[in-house]
Amino acid sequence: MIEANQFRGHEQLVYLHDKETGMKAIIAIHDTTLGPAGGGCRMWPYDNEMDAIADALRLSRGMSYKNAVAGLKLGGGKSVIIGNPHGDKSEEMFLAFGRMVESLGGKYIAAEDVGISVEDMEIVARETRHVIGLNEGEHASGDPSPFTADGVFEGIRAAVKYKLGTEDLNGLTIAVQGVGHVGYYLCRHLHNAGAKLVVSDIHQPSLDRTVAEFGATVVSPAEILTVECDVLCPCALGAVLNDETIPALKTTIVAGAANNQLARDEHGQMLKDRGILYAPDYVINAGGIINVSAEARGEYDVDWVRQKVANVYNTLLTIYRRSDEENRPTNVIADELAEEIIAAGRARTKKGKAA
Repeated sequence: MIEANQFRGHEQLVYLHDKETGMKAIIAIHDTTLGPAGGGCRMWPYDNEMDAIADALRLSRGMSYKNAVAGLKLGGGKSVIIGNPHGDKSEEMFLAFGRMVESLGGKYIAAEDVGISVEDMEIVARETRHVIGLNEGEHASGDPSPFTADGVFEGIRAAVKYKLGTEDLNGLTIAVQGVGHVGYYLCRHLHNAGAKLVVSDIHQPSLDRTVAEFGATVVSPAEILTVECDVLCPCALGAVLNDETIPALKTTIVAGAANNQLARDEHGQMLKDRGILYAPDYVINAGGIINVSAEARGEYDVDWVRQKVANVYNTLLTIYRRSDEENRPTNVIADELAEEIIAAGRARTKKGKAA
């Protein structure tokens, strides 16, 4: 059913079906070496269940790497609920999902992702303790989207500094694909920095808000990837950088919040061959999981969060320099960095058991 390269290194794949509500969901746990598998819950109208499984597998692996590079005591996992987030939600469905998360005994910790709100996860939390990113509770920190946007903004600054030799975004044209939660907050940062915004989204109210508040220019979803710009920010779904789109890009930098932007790993090399600087997605978009991970620490400290998020800038500069020094694409460098951190954690665990 599943290609071997999709399921590489995963510890567990759970299919969830609640007969009463009809809910169908997938939880993919990639690695728990560094801690319980932390990762968001996404709701999307996938064409079929295999597409949902493939997305969960890709996303969970990305979470392992994201959490490792960010220096968090979390492994990687992800969940997806199959359905339209603008019409298929129900309280009963999220309660059922919560019971299923609870049945894993803390091996997976859920948070918000595309199509899921803090309010949705608060319903889930009625049935499980293993939820982070809530508005209520002793260590609740609320919607992580602003922190994700903070990190992406720092990552864009790092990319512009490295590629264009300046941190000043004033006058730069920045194209944002997807202006939902994270995209909206990112647009606010970019607007305040003086950037000219070109945006697209499939949800008209999100577009209307961005135009009204930031004076953005709207193009269709089919046009956004070919807009002539200084920075392209994919902030919607993944796999948008592929054989068809990369030759048509008219940008020098790709730096956005979406997970799994590369359809395949080799597309990182294609971008490098074209002279386009790519910010590895799970490095630049780590701000949200950094914030909610502070809840899992048992003592939420916003200063700790802000320091970790600000470090996205330095981490990306290190990856960019190593990429040029070794003449290898940035995504490969980031993967190796994550794998080194996980391997070191695994070695410490083995040494501890042996002692």
